[in-house]
Order: sequence, then structure tokens, then C-alpha cells
Amino acid sequence: MSETIRTTLGGVGDDDPLAELHHLAALRQEIARLEDAQVRRARLRGFSWLAIASALGVSKQAAHKKYGRA
Repeated sequence: MSETIRTTLGGVGDDDPLAELHHLAALRQEIARLEDAQVRRARLRGFSWLAIASALGVSKQAAHKKYGRA
């Protein structure tokens, strides 16, 4: 687990929930960016949509719909 995520999880219950919500939104964007990059890498290496979908915990159709341009 990254230090950023540990810091956020450790910060639950802090005095400023809005600051934590902003931090979580930024983490969500970063995770989406990283996920997109890894799907592109997997496709370039010849992994099937089924294998990628399984790794993501979604259906093949959902993975292809979201990342089909990759």
C-alpha cells in the first residue's frame, strides 16, 4: 500500500473531513490514471480482455467498454 493511501486511511477521523474528501478525490483520479496505463500496457503485451477484466474484477464487456480504445 502506498504511503499516500496509508496516510489517508490513517487520517480518518481527523478534524477536517472536507480536506480528507479532497484528498480521496485526488487519490481516485490517480488510481484511474494508473489503471488506464496498466490496461494499455497489458493490451500492448497481448493480454486478452478476459484476463484484464479478471484482474480488475469486472466482466470482459465492462473492461472493453471502459478501455476499448487501449
